[in-house]
Amino acid sequence: MDNLQKLLASVRDGDMTAFEALYETMKKPLFTIIYRITRDTAMSEDIMQDIFLKIYLSTPAPVSNPRVYLCRMAHNLAIDSIRKQKQVSALEDTDSLPDHSMDNISQKIDVEKALLSLSERDRRIVTLHFNGELKFREIASIMEIPLGTVLWAYQKSIKQLQKILGGSL
Repeated sequence: MDNLQKLLASVRDGDMTAFEALYETMKKPLFTIIYRITRDTAMSEDIMQDIFLKIYLSTPAPVSNPRVYLCRMAHNLAIDSIRKQKQVSALEDTDSLPDHSMDNISQKIDVEKALLSLSERDRRIVTLHFNGELKFREIASIMEIPLGTVLWAYQKSIKQLQKILGGSL
């Protein structure tokens, strides 16, 4: 049983320390996945709150890979939020970055701009792999596209990002 499975089992038993540890472990990768889809800090924070509220109120039954489960939940809730927002009004284009501590803000801004050059699908694939630490097979399952497409899109995206960033990826 890996650490996330142990944390979820403890959360199911009502352990608030385990809930806090789960939050601290997963907040950065989940927020990044959500933000790269929504492009909106406030919406991303709301989705994060929804995820952890759902876990707190009704901890999921044991799953074989909790990281995949949580990343899929983040991905799906972000997509659903975008769809709801599109129904209500047109999406606003924002250039704001999340207000989190950054080691090298200049480099992160460059990476963020480079990621914007990718298609939405390719940006999701790169984000799920890097930030969600998911395997390509898991990404294919989450996004419901063939594994070959995920592999091809990832390789193409990495080459494109390296070209834009001058090989510093």
